[in-house]
Amino acid sequence: QVQLVESGGGLVQAGGSLRLSCVVSGSSSTFREYLMGWYRQAPGRLRELVATINRFGVLTYGQSVKGRFTISRDIAKNTVYLEMNSLQVADTAVYFCNAWDGSDSWGQGTQVTVSS
Repeated sequence: QVQLVESGGGLVQAGGSLRLSCVVSGSSSTFREYLMGWYRQAPGRLRELVATINRFGVLTYGQSVKGRFTISRDIAKNTVYLEMNSLQVADTAVYFCNAWDGSDSWGQGTQVTVSS
């Protein structure tokens, strides 16, 4: 049973920064083989892609976060990060970590609230 545990959410003022972490455990796949991603869901809205990093280290970003957010991973720690800078009120959402190796695994989510 794969477990993903997110941390690092919180309340921040617009223009500020936060760093989210997601630790993966209990996996039968090698961490580096996963397609790891961050998604977010705001109240009343669909879950949307924030960023992904694949097995080759190729990065993708949602259009609204390009240039402000950075996804990275530490293979030795089975951890993926999301560095969020220049945060905007529109970034307020629950952020979810995702691991895909042919099947989906999700974390419980961490709340990010950006105040004006």
